[in-house]
Parts: sequence; C-alpha cells; structure tokens
Amino acid sequence: MKNSVPSPAFGTPQGQAQPQPVAQARRGKRARNELARLRELALLPALALLLVIGAFVSPSFLTKANLISVLGASAALALVVLAESLIVLTGKFDLSLESTVGIAPAIGAMLVMPAASAGFGLQWPAAVGLLAILVVGAVIGFVNGFLVVRLRLNAFIVTLAMLIVLRGMLVGATKGGTLFDMPPSFFSLATTIVLGLPLSVWLAAAAFAIAAFVLRYHRVGRALYAIGGNPEAARAAGIRVERITWGVFVLGSMLASVGGLIVTGYVGAINANQGNGMIFTVFAAAVIGGISLDGGKGSMLGALTGVLLLGVVQNLLTLAQVPSFWIQAIYGAIILGSLMVARLASGEGQN
Repeated sequence: MKNSVPSPAFGTPQGQAQPQPVAQARRGKRARNELARLRELALLPALALLLVIGAFVSPSFLTKANLISVLGASAALALVVLAESLIVLTGKFDLSLESTVGIAPAIGAMLVMPAASAGFGLQWPAAVGLLAILVVGAVIGFVNGFLVVRLRLNAFIVTLAMLIVLRGMLVGATKGGTLFDMPPSFFSLATTIVLGLPLSVWLAAAAFAIAAFVLRYHRVGRALYAIGGNPEAARAAGIRVERITWGVFVLGSMLASVGGLIVTGYVGAINANQGNGMIFTVFAAAVIGGISLDGGKGSMLGALTGVLLLGVVQNLLTLAQVPSFWIQAIYGAIILGSLMVARLASGEGQN
C-alpha cells in the first residue's frame, strides 16, 4: 500500500538519520570559524616577536618617535587595505585603488593651485579642493561599479584597465612632474598631532572601528559576507546584491582618495608616481590578515593586524639597511605563505 511507507516527518529511522549530517556540518563550520579567529590572533604574537627582534636590530626601533613613525606611515596603507578588504568580501577586486591614491589628490590640488604652479588656474578655495578629492574618488568607484555590476564585466580586468587609464591621466595632468604649491590644509592629516599621534592615525583607527562594527552588527555588513559567500543565495534572501556591491566600489575609492591625501601630507608633494605599486602591499596586508580572496571571509581585526605587521617589517628592513628592492620580494613571499596557511586553516581541499 502507498501509505505503508513511514514518513521521515514522524520520527522513523529515516527521519532520525537526517539531523546527524546537519549537526556535523554545523560543528565543522564552528571549527573553521575558530581556526579563522586563531589565525587572526596569531598575528599578534608575530607582532610581539618582531618588536623583540627590532630591539636587537636597532636601539632606536622601540623609541616612541620610531613607533609613532611606523603608525603614521601605515595610516594611508590602512585606509586602502580597508577599502580593498570591503570589496574583496563581496567577491570582487579593485586594482585601480593605487591609481586613485595618486589621481584624486592631484586633481584636488590642481583645482586650488595657480597656473604658474602647474595647476588648472581656477584657484578654488582649499575646502572645495579637499571636497573634490572625495568626489573624484566617488566618481572612479561609480564607474568601476557600473562596468562590473551593471555591464557584468570581469572586475579584475576592468580595474586593471582603470589603473592604467588613471595612471596615464596623472602623468599627463602633471606632465610627469611634481606638485608642490598646495595649501597647508592638504598636509593637515599628516602634520596635525592629536594626543601624541598624527590625525591620520586616529582617522584610520576610527575607519576600521566603524567598519568592524558594521560588519559584525549591521545588516549591511552581514549582507557583504552573504554576497561574497553566495551571491545567488543572497539575492534569493532579498539582499540587493547589485546595489550593495556598487556602493562598496564607491566607498572603496573614496577611502583610497583619503589615503592619497595622507600620502600627500607625509611626502609634502604629489608626484606622477604616487601610489605606484601600492596594490601589491595592499593585497599582502589583506591576505596575511585573513581576508579570503574568494570573498565572504575575513575581519577588520585581521586586516588591521596585517597592516601593522607589514609596517613593522618595512621599518625593520629599513633600520637593518636592507636594500629597498628586496622588500617587494619579501612581501610576495609573505602572500604565498599566508595563502598556504589559509588553505590549511580552512581545511578545504578544493581549488
């Protein structure tokens, strides 16, 4: 008879067998999450070890002035890493952030500079020029988002092309030279000291704190993880995948433009190569901080510790008088090692 077959819904052995795989899956997911947290926290002992090594490398390493210098030098990188991390969480990439670091402050500066100083000759107020830096970043992110989200082009190729376009525009606008004659307000993020630290450090710390709070407690943050994990499932759950992804591209470019303003303040000028090659360091910091290049995994604590780790490494290499051209090779080795650690920590065997 058709009704003689017991239904799983009534507690038959068939129905009792189903919860076991579900429980195992939950335990496995919980174990992977714990491993991910341990991996992020593992960078803290690594930082402590580097501080000990630095004390032996140079007596000036643990001085207050040097440690503040490390934090100040890492502030711009921190904002760009934050920008890239948010975009990568959605499963996308933005290689053009390094060019935004150069072109956004350059356009803002040229709007306020006189023509005799290689500006556009408009001589707008400094406040308008600073606002223009954010607007330029937002426009770049909007265009990237349109090409990737609306036209569904490959994010890697699109942002690589945009990197090249923006780099060429910067070189053309500055005629390959350097911009010097800027208002003091363009340097204030790097030169203003608040409670013993540059304003740029406090700004980067606040940006990471806000991002960490949103990712953990706000629905938009949870949506970023959902989009990066499975965009189709996120869309089915009612998440506006396209709108949020597009918005993250805009926010990321704006953060990169502020990072470029910080770089301008520390250098005291804007040259045609500003930001050049920065994207390699950005990805190194994000990867060693536990941000998964597959999307949907990672935390702001991990990304921040990745930034600090690279900042300390670079400072150590400088104090040890290691030639600068070896630094990129070391960063590449760090990325490879971090990818292998991430694979072991995730326990995944597939590509």
